[in-house]
Amino acid sequence: MEKLHRSEGDINLSRRRKAWQDANLDDDTRRLLAEDEKYFLKQSLSTPCLNGLRACEGIWIEDLQGRRYMDFHGNNVHQVGFGNPEVIAAIKEQLDELSFCPRRYTNWRAVELAKKLAELAPGKLNKVLLAPGGTSAIGMALKLARIATGRHKTISMWDSFHGASLDAISIGGEAVFRQNIGPLLPGTEHVPPPDEYHCIFGCFERGGCDMTCARYVDYIMEKEGDIAAVVAEPMRSTPYVPKPEYWRIVREACDRHGALLIFDEIPHALGRTGKMFTCENFGIVPDILVIGKGLGGGVFPLAAMIAKEDLDVAGKIALGHYTHEKSPAACAAALATIEYIEKNNLVQHSRDLGAFALKRMRGMMERHSLIGDVRGIGLFLGIELVKNRKTRERATEEAEAVMYGALSRGLSFKLTMGNILTLTPALTISKDEIDKALAIIEACIADVEGQKMKRPK
Repeated sequence: MEKLHRSEGDINLSRRRKAWQDANLDDDTRRLLAEDEKYFLKQSLSTPCLNGLRACEGIWIEDLQGRRYMDFHGNNVHQVGFGNPEVIAAIKEQLDELSFCPRRYTNWRAVELAKKLAELAPGKLNKVLLAPGGTSAIGMALKLARIATGRHKTISMWDSFHGASLDAISIGGEAVFRQNIGPLLPGTEHVPPPDEYHCIFGCFERGGCDMTCARYVDYIMEKEGDIAAVVAEPMRSTPYVPKPEYWRIVREACDRHGALLIFDEIPHALGRTGKMFTCENFGIVPDILVIGKGLGGGVFPLAAMIAKEDLDVAGKIALGHYTHEKSPAACAAALATIEYIEKNNLVQHSRDLGAFALKRMRGMMERHSLIGDVRGIGLFLGIELVKNRKTRERATEEAEAVMYGALSRGLSFKLTMGNILTLTPALTISKDEIDKALAIIEACIADVEGQKMKRPK
Protein backbone atom coordinates (compact mmCIF):
# COMPACT_ATOMS: atom_id res chain seq x y z
CA MET A 1 0.00 0.00 0.00
CA GLU A 2 1.26 3.48 -0.87
CA LYS A 3 2.45 5.43 2.17
CA LEU A 4 -0.02 7.95 3.58
CA HIS A 5 1.67 11.19 4.63
CA ARG A 6 0.19 12.32 7.92
CA SER A 7 2.15 15.47 8.86
CA GLU A 8 -0.44 18.10 7.90
CA GLY A 9 -3.67 16.51 9.09
CA ASP A 10 -5.84 13.43 9.34
CA ILE A 11 -6.05 11.43 6.14
CA ASN A 12 -9.27 11.20 4.15
CA LEU A 13 -8.32 7.83 2.63
CA SER A 14 -8.00 5.72 5.76
CA ARG A 15 -10.09 2.67 6.61
CA ARG A 16 -11.32 4.32 9.81
CA ARG A 17 -12.66 7.27 7.81
CA LYS A 18 -14.77 4.86 5.74
CA ALA A 19 -15.89 2.92 8.82
CA TRP A 20 -17.05 6.11 10.56
CA GLN A 21 -18.95 7.23 7.47
CA ASP A 22 -20.59 3.82 7.07
CA ALA A 23 -21.84 4.02 10.64
CA ASN A 24 -22.89 7.68 10.78
CA LEU A 25 -24.02 9.09 7.43
CA ASP A 26 -27.59 9.01 6.13
CA ASP A 27 -28.71 8.76 2.51
CA ASP A 28 -29.06 12.53 2.01
CA THR A 29 -25.50 13.12 3.21
CA ARG A 30 -24.19 10.32 1.00
CA ARG A 31 -25.86 11.93 -2.01
CA LEU A 32 -24.20 15.27 -1.21
CA LEU A 33 -20.77 13.64 -0.83
CA ALA A 34 -21.26 11.74 -4.08
CA GLU A 35 -22.12 14.97 -5.92
CA ASP A 36 -19.14 16.70 -4.31
CA GLU A 37 -16.81 13.93 -5.44
CA LYS A 38 -18.33 13.98 -8.93
CA TYR A 39 -17.54 17.65 -9.56
CA PHE A 40 -14.46 18.34 -7.42
CA LEU A 41 -11.02 16.97 -8.19
CA LYS A 42 -9.81 14.50 -5.59
CA GLN A 43 -6.97 15.54 -3.32
CA SER A 44 -5.50 14.30 -0.09
CA LEU A 45 -6.89 15.75 3.15
CA SER A 46 -10.07 17.21 1.66
CA THR A 47 -11.92 15.60 -1.26
CA PRO A 48 -13.55 13.07 -0.79
CA CYS A 49 -15.03 14.88 2.20
CA LEU A 50 -15.90 13.53 5.65
CA ASN A 51 -19.41 14.93 6.04
CA GLY A 52 -21.71 17.76 4.98
CA LEU A 53 -22.60 20.85 7.03
CA ARG A 54 -25.72 22.99 7.14
CA ALA A 55 -24.90 25.46 9.92
CA CYS A 56 -22.16 26.88 12.13
CA GLU A 57 -22.46 29.12 15.19
CA GLY A 58 -20.04 30.06 17.94
CA ILE A 59 -17.94 27.00 18.79
CA TRP A 60 -20.33 24.65 16.96
CA ILE A 61 -20.75 23.15 13.52
CA GLU A 62 -23.90 21.25 12.54
CA ASP A 63 -24.16 18.50 9.94
CA LEU A 64 -27.04 17.75 7.56
CA GLN A 65 -28.59 15.37 10.07
CA GLY A 66 -28.74 18.06 12.74
CA ARG A 67 -25.89 16.67 14.86
CA ARG A 68 -23.79 19.37 16.51
CA TYR A 69 -20.06 19.16 17.09
CA MET A 70 -17.80 21.34 19.16
CA ASP A 71 -15.25 22.37 16.52
CA PHE A 72 -11.72 22.33 17.93
CA HIS A 73 -10.24 22.72 14.45
CA GLY A 74 -12.18 25.28 12.44
CA ASN A 75 -9.23 25.72 10.06
CA ASN A 76 -8.18 28.30 12.67
CA VAL A 77 -10.52 30.96 11.28
CA HIS A 78 -12.91 31.09 14.23
CA GLN A 79 -11.17 33.17 16.90
CA VAL A 80 -14.41 35.09 17.51
CA GLY A 81 -16.64 32.10 16.84
CA PHE A 82 -18.55 31.12 13.73
CA GLY A 83 -21.20 33.54 12.53
CA ASN A 84 -20.22 36.22 15.03
CA PRO A 85 -23.18 38.67 14.97
CA GLU A 86 -20.96 41.77 15.20
CA VAL A 87 -18.79 40.63 12.32
CA ILE A 88 -21.83 39.76 10.20
CA ALA A 89 -23.43 43.14 10.97
CA ALA A 90 -20.25 45.01 9.97
CA ILE A 91 -20.12 43.11 6.67
CA LYS A 92 -23.78 43.82 5.88
CA GLU A 93 -23.35 47.50 6.63
CA GLN A 94 -20.27 47.70 4.43
CA LEU A 95 -21.98 45.91 1.54
CA ASP A 96 -24.67 48.58 1.51
CA GLU A 97 -22.04 51.34 1.43
CA LEU A 98 -19.15 50.07 -0.76
CA SER A 99 -19.11 46.44 -1.89
CA PHE A 100 -15.91 46.43 -3.97
CA CYS A 101 -12.83 48.55 -4.47
CA PRO A 102 -11.03 48.17 -7.83
CA ARG A 103 -7.25 48.30 -8.02
CA ARG A 104 -5.71 51.79 -8.18
CA TYR A 105 -8.26 52.95 -5.58
CA THR A 106 -8.37 52.76 -1.83
CA ASN A 107 -11.10 53.01 0.76
CA TRP A 108 -11.44 53.97 4.41
CA ARG A 109 -11.96 50.41 5.70
CA ALA A 110 -8.70 49.21 4.14
CA VAL A 111 -6.77 52.17 5.54
CA GLU A 112 -8.34 51.74 8.98
CA LEU A 113 -7.36 48.07 9.00
CA ALA A 114 -3.77 48.75 7.95
CA LYS A 115 -3.49 51.44 10.64
CA LYS A 116 -4.91 49.11 13.28
CA LEU A 117 -2.52 46.28 12.38
CA ALA A 118 0.44 48.66 12.46
CA GLU A 119 -0.64 49.86 15.92
CA LEU A 120 -1.07 46.32 17.26
CA ALA A 121 2.04 44.71 15.79
CA PRO A 122 5.15 44.64 17.99
CA GLY A 123 8.28 46.70 17.41
CA LYS A 124 8.57 48.67 14.18
CA LEU A 125 6.24 46.48 12.13
CA ASN A 126 4.19 49.31 10.69
CA LYS A 127 3.82 48.82 6.92
CA VAL A 128 1.07 46.56 5.58
CA LEU A 129 0.00 44.78 2.41
CA LEU A 130 -3.26 42.84 2.26
CA ALA A 131 -3.93 39.70 0.26
CA PRO A 132 -6.89 37.36 -0.31
CA GLY A 133 -5.23 34.48 1.54
CA GLY A 134 -2.26 33.38 3.61
CA THR A 135 -0.48 31.62 0.75
CA SER A 136 -0.53 34.83 -1.28
CA ALA A 137 0.82 36.82 1.67
CA ILE A 138 3.69 34.34 2.07
CA GLY A 139 4.49 34.83 -1.62
CA MET A 140 4.62 38.59 -1.12
CA ALA A 141 6.95 38.17 1.86
CA LEU A 142 9.33 36.00 -0.19
CA LYS A 143 9.41 38.56 -2.99
CA LEU A 144 10.01 41.42 -0.60
CA ALA A 145 12.87 39.53 1.04
CA ARG A 146 14.52 39.01 -2.36
CA ILE A 147 14.20 42.66 -3.30
CA ALA A 148 15.37 43.96 0.09
CA THR A 149 18.42 41.70 0.37
CA GLY A 150 19.35 41.08 -3.25
CA ARG A 151 19.42 37.37 -2.43
CA HIS A 152 17.04 34.48 -3.12
CA LYS A 153 17.95 31.67 -0.74
CA THR A 154 15.80 30.78 2.27
CA ILE A 155 15.99 28.57 5.32
CA SER A 156 12.76 26.96 6.48
CA MET A 157 11.77 23.87 8.41
CA TRP A 158 10.84 20.32 7.59
CA ASP A 159 7.21 19.49 8.42
CA SER A 160 6.26 23.17 8.16
CA PHE A 161 3.29 24.46 6.20
CA HIS A 162 3.21 27.90 4.59
CA GLY A 163 0.56 27.40 1.90
CA ALA A 164 -0.11 25.22 -1.12
CA SER A 165 1.23 27.29 -4.04
CA LEU A 166 4.50 26.32 -5.71
CA ASP A 167 6.57 28.94 -3.86
CA ALA A 168 4.91 28.10 -0.54
CA ILE A 169 5.47 24.34 -0.84
CA SER A 170 9.07 25.01 -1.83
CA ILE A 171 9.75 26.52 1.56
CA GLY A 172 7.24 24.20 3.24
CA GLY A 173 8.33 20.80 4.42
CA GLU A 174 5.41 18.39 4.07
CA ALA A 175 5.53 15.48 1.66
CA VAL A 176 1.78 15.47 1.06
CA PHE A 177 2.22 18.82 -0.75
CA ARG A 178 5.70 18.34 -2.26
CA GLN A 179 5.76 14.75 -3.53
CA ASN A 180 5.71 14.10 -7.30
CA ILE A 181 5.53 17.81 -8.07
CA GLY A 182 8.87 18.10 -9.83
CA PRO A 183 11.45 20.89 -9.45
CA LEU A 184 10.67 23.42 -6.76
CA LEU A 185 12.16 26.86 -6.14
CA PRO A 186 15.96 26.80 -6.00
CA GLY A 187 17.82 27.78 -2.88
CA THR A 188 15.22 26.60 -0.37
CA GLU A 189 17.30 25.07 2.41
CA HIS A 190 15.52 23.12 5.14
CA VAL A 191 16.39 22.39 8.76
CA PRO A 192 14.85 20.16 11.43
CA PRO A 193 12.28 22.05 13.49
CA PRO A 194 12.75 22.71 17.20
CA ASP A 195 11.09 19.75 18.86
CA GLU A 196 12.67 18.48 22.04
CA TYR A 197 10.24 15.56 22.23
CA HIS A 198 11.37 14.15 18.85
CA CYS A 199 14.75 15.86 18.51
CA ILE A 200 16.93 14.29 15.80
CA PHE A 201 19.99 15.77 17.51
CA GLY A 202 19.42 13.59 20.57
CA CYS A 203 18.52 16.28 23.11
CA PHE A 204 16.35 13.93 25.11
CA GLU A 205 19.14 11.39 25.48
CA ARG A 206 21.52 14.14 26.62
CA GLY A 207 19.15 15.29 29.32
CA GLY A 208 17.38 18.21 27.63
CA CYS A 209 17.52 20.81 24.88
CA ASP A 210 20.91 22.42 24.31
CA MET A 211 19.90 24.53 21.28
CA THR A 212 21.77 22.43 18.72
CA CYS A 213 18.86 23.01 16.31
CA ALA A 214 19.19 26.80 16.62
CA ARG A 215 22.96 26.72 16.20
CA TYR A 216 22.48 24.56 13.09
CA VAL A 217 20.45 27.39 11.50
CA ASP A 218 23.35 29.75 12.26
CA TYR A 219 25.79 27.20 10.81
CA ILE A 220 23.93 26.98 7.49
CA MET A 221 23.70 30.75 7.23
CA GLU A 222 27.45 31.03 7.74
CA LYS A 223 28.23 28.33 5.19
CA GLU A 224 25.82 29.61 2.54
CA GLY A 225 26.69 33.24 3.11
CA ASP A 226 23.81 34.58 1.02
CA ILE A 227 20.57 33.65 2.76
CA ALA A 228 17.77 36.14 2.13
CA ALA A 229 15.42 35.03 4.89
CA VAL A 230 14.59 32.50 7.54
CA VAL A 231 10.91 31.63 7.17
CA ALA A 232 9.26 29.88 10.10
CA GLU A 233 6.19 29.43 12.23
CA PRO A 234 7.15 30.79 15.67
CA MET A 235 5.06 27.92 17.03
CA ARG A 236 4.49 24.87 14.89
CA SER A 237 1.00 23.42 14.73
CA THR A 238 2.12 20.25 16.50
CA PRO A 239 1.96 22.42 18.73
CA TYR A 240 5.51 22.58 20.01
CA VAL A 241 6.48 25.63 22.07
CA PRO A 242 10.14 26.53 21.42
CA LYS A 243 12.21 27.96 24.20
CA PRO A 244 12.64 31.76 23.88
CA GLU A 245 16.39 31.14 23.58
CA TYR A 246 15.82 29.36 20.27
CA TRP A 247 14.36 32.42 18.63
CA ARG A 248 16.94 34.69 20.27
CA ILE A 249 19.75 32.67 18.68
CA VAL A 250 18.02 32.65 15.28
CA ARG A 251 17.22 36.37 15.49
CA GLU A 252 20.84 37.21 16.29
CA ALA A 253 22.06 34.94 13.49
CA CYS A 254 19.78 36.68 10.97
CA ASP A 255 21.08 40.08 12.04
CA ARG A 256 24.71 38.94 11.89
CA HIS A 257 24.37 37.37 8.42
CA GLY A 258 22.16 40.05 6.87
CA ALA A 259 19.07 37.86 6.50
CA LEU A 260 15.46 38.72 7.26
CA LEU A 261 13.35 36.82 9.77
CA ILE A 262 9.85 36.08 8.45
CA PHE A 263 7.28 34.71 10.90
CA ASP A 264 4.25 32.87 9.57
CA GLU A 265 1.49 33.35 12.15
CA ILE A 266 -1.35 32.64 9.75
CA PRO A 267 -3.02 29.94 11.90
CA HIS A 268 -2.54 31.38 15.37
CA ALA A 269 -2.23 35.19 15.43
CA LEU A 270 -4.95 37.37 16.97
CA GLY A 271 -5.04 36.00 20.48
CA ARG A 272 -4.92 32.23 20.15
CA THR A 273 -1.67 31.87 22.10
CA GLY A 274 -2.64 34.27 24.87
CA LYS A 275 -0.94 37.15 23.09
CA MET A 276 -2.25 39.15 20.16
CA PHE A 277 0.69 37.85 18.12
CA THR A 278 2.48 34.58 18.82
CA CYS A 279 5.98 36.06 18.58
CA GLU A 280 5.20 38.18 21.64
CA ASN A 281 5.41 34.98 23.72
CA PHE A 282 9.10 34.74 22.85
CA GLY A 283 10.12 38.40 23.06
CA ILE A 284 11.21 38.41 19.40
CA VAL A 285 10.17 40.81 16.64
CA PRO A 286 10.55 39.51 13.07
CA ASP A 287 11.29 41.69 10.07
CA ILE A 288 8.10 40.51 8.37
CA LEU A 289 4.99 39.08 10.03
CA VAL A 290 2.33 37.23 8.03
CA ILE A 291 -1.16 36.70 9.42
CA GLY A 292 -4.39 35.37 7.95
CA LYS A 293 -7.18 32.83 8.58
CA GLY A 294 -8.96 34.37 11.59
CA LEU A 295 -8.33 37.89 10.27
CA GLY A 296 -11.43 37.58 8.09
CA GLY A 297 -13.68 36.83 11.05
CA GLY A 298 -14.42 33.29 9.89
CA VAL A 299 -16.27 34.69 6.87
CA PHE A 300 -13.88 36.27 4.35
CA PRO A 301 -10.51 35.00 3.13
CA LEU A 302 -8.07 37.73 4.15
CA ALA A 303 -4.39 37.89 5.06
CA ALA A 304 -1.81 40.57 5.74
CA MET A 305 1.92 41.01 5.48
CA ILE A 306 3.20 43.42 8.13
CA ALA A 307 6.77 44.61 7.60
CA LYS A 308 9.27 47.01 9.10
CA GLU A 309 9.17 50.47 7.58
CA ASP A 310 12.72 50.23 6.23
CA LEU A 311 11.55 47.34 4.01
CA ASP A 312 9.32 49.67 2.01
CA VAL A 313 11.69 49.30 -0.96
CA ALA A 314 9.60 47.68 -3.69
CA GLY A 315 7.77 50.69 -5.11
CA LYS A 316 8.62 49.71 -8.68
CA ILE A 317 7.63 46.04 -8.26
CA ALA A 318 4.15 44.55 -7.84
CA LEU A 319 4.44 42.39 -4.73
CA GLY A 320 0.79 41.42 -4.76
CA HIS A 321 -1.54 43.62 -6.78
CA TYR A 322 -4.42 41.24 -6.05
CA THR A 323 -7.91 41.82 -7.37
CA HIS A 324 -9.36 41.67 -3.84
CA GLU A 325 -6.38 43.32 -2.16
CA LYS A 326 -8.40 46.02 -0.42
CA SER A 327 -11.83 44.41 -0.23
CA PRO A 328 -13.99 46.80 1.83
CA ALA A 329 -16.20 43.98 3.10
CA ALA A 330 -13.24 41.80 4.11
CA CYS A 331 -11.58 44.75 5.84
CA ALA A 332 -14.82 45.54 7.68
CA ALA A 333 -14.92 41.92 8.86
CA ALA A 334 -11.32 42.15 10.07
CA LEU A 335 -11.88 45.41 11.94
CA ALA A 336 -14.99 43.99 13.62
CA THR A 337 -13.03 40.85 14.54
CA ILE A 338 -10.20 42.78 16.17
CA GLU A 339 -12.65 45.06 17.96
CA TYR A 340 -14.53 42.04 19.31
CA ILE A 341 -11.31 40.43 20.54
CA GLU A 342 -10.28 43.62 22.33
CA LYS A 343 -13.71 44.49 23.71
CA ASN A 344 -14.28 41.01 25.14
CA ASN A 345 -10.71 40.57 26.40
CA LEU A 346 -10.34 37.33 24.44
CA VAL A 347 -6.54 37.41 24.57
CA GLN A 348 -6.56 37.16 28.37
CA HIS A 349 -9.45 34.70 28.20
CA SER A 350 -7.38 32.49 25.90
CA ARG A 351 -4.42 32.67 28.25
CA ASP A 352 -6.52 31.81 31.33
CA LEU A 353 -8.47 28.96 29.70
CA GLY A 354 -5.29 27.59 28.18
CA ALA A 355 -3.69 27.34 31.63
CA PHE A 356 -6.79 25.56 32.93
CA ALA A 357 -6.85 23.15 29.97
CA LEU A 358 -3.13 22.38 30.23
CA LYS A 359 -3.48 21.51 33.92
CA ARG A 360 -6.44 19.29 33.10
CA MET A 361 -4.45 17.59 30.30
CA ARG A 362 -1.52 16.91 32.63
CA GLY A 363 -3.93 15.11 34.93
CA MET A 364 -5.12 13.04 31.97
CA MET A 365 -1.51 12.17 31.17
CA GLU A 366 -0.99 10.81 34.68
CA ARG A 367 -3.99 8.51 34.23
CA HIS A 368 -3.34 7.26 30.69
CA SER A 369 -0.11 5.71 29.41
CA LEU A 370 -1.20 6.33 25.81
CA ILE A 371 -0.52 10.04 26.37
CA GLY A 372 3.18 10.73 25.89
CA ASP A 373 3.11 14.51 26.16
CA VAL A 374 0.77 17.47 26.53
CA ARG A 375 1.75 21.00 25.55
CA GLY A 376 0.67 24.37 24.24
CA ILE A 377 0.01 27.95 25.22
CA GLY A 378 -3.32 29.75 25.24
CA LEU A 379 -5.95 27.89 23.24
CA PHE A 380 -3.35 26.28 21.01
CA LEU A 381 -3.01 22.87 22.60
CA GLY A 382 -1.83 19.38 21.76
CA ILE A 383 -2.04 15.88 23.21
CA GLU A 384 0.57 13.51 21.76
CA LEU A 385 -0.27 9.80 21.79
CA VAL A 386 2.56 7.26 21.82
CA LYS A 387 2.83 3.50 21.85
CA ASN A 388 5.57 3.66 24.47
CA ARG A 389 6.71 6.63 26.52
CA LYS A 390 10.33 5.48 26.50
CA THR A 391 10.61 5.02 22.73
CA ARG A 392 8.12 7.79 21.92
CA GLU A 393 6.87 5.81 18.92
CA ARG A 394 3.90 7.62 17.39
CA ALA A 395 0.54 5.96 18.07
CA THR A 396 -1.05 6.86 14.73
CA GLU A 397 -3.71 4.15 14.61
CA GLU A 398 -4.71 4.83 18.20
CA ALA A 399 -4.89 8.60 17.58
CA GLU A 400 -7.17 8.09 14.61
CA ALA A 401 -9.41 5.83 16.68
CA VAL A 402 -9.61 8.54 19.36
CA MET A 403 -10.46 11.18 16.75
CA TYR A 404 -13.36 9.22 15.25
CA GLY A 405 -14.56 8.21 18.69
CA ALA A 406 -14.67 11.90 19.63
CA LEU A 407 -16.58 12.73 16.45
CA SER A 408 -19.21 10.20 17.44
CA ARG A 409 -19.48 12.00 20.79
CA GLY A 410 -19.83 15.48 19.27
CA LEU A 411 -16.25 16.78 19.19
CA SER A 412 -14.20 17.59 16.10
CA PHE A 413 -10.46 18.24 16.04
CA LYS A 414 -7.44 17.76 13.79
CA LEU A 415 -4.64 15.23 13.90
CA THR A 416 -1.13 16.54 13.28
CA MET A 417 1.89 14.32 12.50
CA GLY A 418 -0.53 11.41 12.62
CA ASN A 419 -0.58 11.12 16.41
CA ILE A 420 -1.10 14.58 17.94
CA LEU A 421 -4.60 15.66 18.89
CA THR A 422 -4.42 19.34 17.99
CA LEU A 423 -6.99 21.47 19.83
CA THR A 424 -7.79 24.99 18.61
CA PRO A 425 -11.29 26.02 19.69
CA ALA A 426 -12.91 29.40 19.22
CA LEU A 427 -11.59 31.91 21.74
CA THR A 428 -15.19 32.49 22.83
CA ILE A 429 -15.38 29.02 24.39
CA SER A 430 -16.34 28.70 28.05
CA LYS A 431 -14.50 26.84 30.80
CA ASP A 432 -17.34 24.30 31.06
CA GLU A 433 -17.25 23.66 27.31
CA ILE A 434 -13.52 23.04 27.21
CA ASP A 435 -13.83 20.80 30.25
CA LYS A 436 -16.55 18.82 28.45
CA ALA A 437 -14.38 18.48 25.35
CA LEU A 438 -11.43 17.18 27.36
CA ALA A 439 -13.75 14.73 29.14
CA ILE A 440 -14.80 13.38 25.73
CA ILE A 441 -11.16 12.98 24.68
CA GLU A 442 -10.27 11.21 27.91
CA ALA A 443 -13.19 8.82 27.54
CA CYS A 444 -12.10 8.01 23.97
CA ILE A 445 -8.50 7.44 25.07
CA ALA A 446 -9.74 5.10 27.81
CA ASP A 447 -11.79 3.20 25.22
CA VAL A 448 -8.76 2.75 22.95
CA GLU A 449 -6.56 1.66 25.86
CA GLY A 450 -9.24 -0.84 26.86
CA GLN A 451 -9.40 -2.24 23.33
CA LYS A 452 -5.61 -2.70 23.32
CA MET A 453 -5.81 -4.67 26.56
CA LYS A 454 -8.45 -6.99 25.06
CA ARG A 455 -6.44 -7.71 21.90
CA PRO A 456 -5.30 -11.35 21.63
CA LYS A 457 -1.55 -11.79 21.95
